Amino acid sequence: MKSLTVVDHPLVQHKLTLMRDKGTSTAGFRRLLKEISLLLCYEVTRDLKLTTMHIETPMQEMEAPVIAGKKLVFASILRAGNGLLEGMLELVPSARVAHVGLYRDHDTLEAIEYYFKAPDDIADRMVIVVDPMLATANSAIMAIEKLKERGANNIRFLCLLAAPEGIKAFQEALPDVPIFTAAIDIKLNEKGYIVPGLGDAGDRMYGTK
Repeated sequence: MKSLTVVDHPLVQHKLTLMRDKGTSTAGFRRLLKEISLLLCYEVTRDLKLTTMHIETPMQEMEAPVIAGKKLVFASILRAGNGLLEGMLELVPSARVAHVGLYRDHDTLEAIEYYFKAPDDIADRMVIVVDPMLATANSAIMAIEKLKERGANNIRFLCLLAAPEGIKAFQEALPDVPIFTAAIDIKLNEKGYIVPGLGDAGDRMYGTK
């Protein structure tokens, strides 16, 4: 599919399998989510532009590669997005952070906003939106539309799992935003959960269910 990258690295797939297992503890799930976010972050930033800076090694002076332009923004869709955010910030500690608070109405499956905070200069930065699941895509679409309203124009979406229905809805609404995911699952069930999936990522991460 256009603008869709499945990160099929063996380490990613191995850790994802452990996360899917319902016997994995809350602590184990949280640790695995942090580890897999580091690996996914490598892929979503693979084509960042580089420039050079002059440095002096213990041996000699040289022109060495560094990331060009302003630093990234990681935009977390609350609350589950924070699980991916933690590991990504370890890899890119200088990144700015945006938070988009959304919850899903369990009857309509529509996303409802309750919080938004983003850097003022978001228009000048690449924004990587993170949420473990792309199910109906309602939350992801709303979050990205809110970010665009604030000026974001270079956006990527990163998730652990995606459903075909969510991918279709997302790409129809946001054809300019690439999707990066670790797996595409079979379908959504009648409650809007990804099958086989891994359950509610936020509940499993925080031990709230």
